[in-house]
Amino acid sequence: MLPDRSKLPGNAFLSPEIVQACEQAARKGIYNLSPLETMWRDKQPHLRARGYSLRPRYAKGWQPSWTGTNINPYYCEDSIVSRTMHVIDARSSDGTLVAIKHAKSRGQEIEIAQFVTSTKHPHNHCVPVKDLFLDPDDSEWSFMVIPYLRPFNEPEFELIGDVIEFIAQMLEGLSFLHSNSIAHRDISSLNVMMDGRPLYPQGHHPMRIRSSIDLLEAATPLRRIDHRIEYFYIDFGLSVRLPPGASPLVLGYIGRGSKVPEISATVPWDAYKADICALGNLFHEDLYVKYRDIDFIKPLVDCMRQRQPDVRPGADELVRMFQQLCSIANPSKSRWSRLSPRSEATPERILKDAVAAARHGYQDIRRIVG
Repeated sequence: MLPDRSKLPGNAFLSPEIVQACEQAARKGIYNLSPLETMWRDKQPHLRARGYSLRPRYAKGWQPSWTGTNINPYYCEDSIVSRTMHVIDARSSDGTLVAIKHAKSRGQEIEIAQFVTSTKHPHNHCVPVKDLFLDPDDSEWSFMVIPYLRPFNEPEFELIGDVIEFIAQMLEGLSFLHSNSIAHRDISSLNVMMDGRPLYPQGHHPMRIRSSIDLLEAATPLRRIDHRIEYFYIDFGLSVRLPPGASPLVLGYIGRGSKVPEISATVPWDAYKADICALGNLFHEDLYVKYRDIDFIKPLVDCMRQRQPDVRPGADELVRMFQQLCSIANPSKSRWSRLSPRSEATPERILKDAVAAARHGYQDIRRIVG
């Protein structure tokens, strides 16, 4: 678990005084497993028997690898704490990086996750379940194994074409859910993720996602526009699958700060229309407000965020509307133009646009000549 000393930067080695302070901190338990981590450590034998391995930090009897050395704990992989409730990264028997969620065995989350996994459709952009098995210690809980994903906007979008592909997949995915009588009810930037493997062929650390697996280098991504990136809806813990022909009206509050105006614990609201507003809020806050070059999506975002639920278009209509908006925009410009943050000063934007145009031209020539 100790890194290769020859590859460490100079500041990775601590003075004797700081080493002593770190040892005192260790004796006080500052590096101990958290209660959440202790649960995963105790589950490790069950997971291993199923073919999944957690990071060395969660091995029985783990001791910090940097003990007795002058290496800064920051550069030791087993110093990294997992802070995500009920979810942890793991490796399957073939070395594939996955995520394991500890979920209630009964309830709609697992039922919906299994349904979307079993349903093959080009517009299905829901995270698939790779494995599912009961917790041997408590059958009320199960382990649900899904692909390891990273935030949809990490790394940040670079070109207008990147945003177009993201919006298209999210609208298709919502149409798929609603056509199968499923309302997500918790659409937010935390519940939309991507499979980043095409961008990081050498991999990256599952917790410090901007670092290489060994933490010694920055993980440099490839460009989205040159690869097929898949985006996924995750976390169906608050979702509902309605019976055929049932009313979409529900009660109760939902999700993480979706800012849907009609949500109420006492007045029924349309779960599908609330999903549309929540996704519109995501497009507005994470895309439209951030970038200056995507004004063509404003009609889409505005109609999704209308205060009156009844006048928001359905998901199928939104798919068609976005296709029309993209057809009106210049296809070449939409694909290759650089996104510039609204906070970017004009001189900086002009310079970066020129550099981006030159790079794209060079890469186009390389594609033509092979």
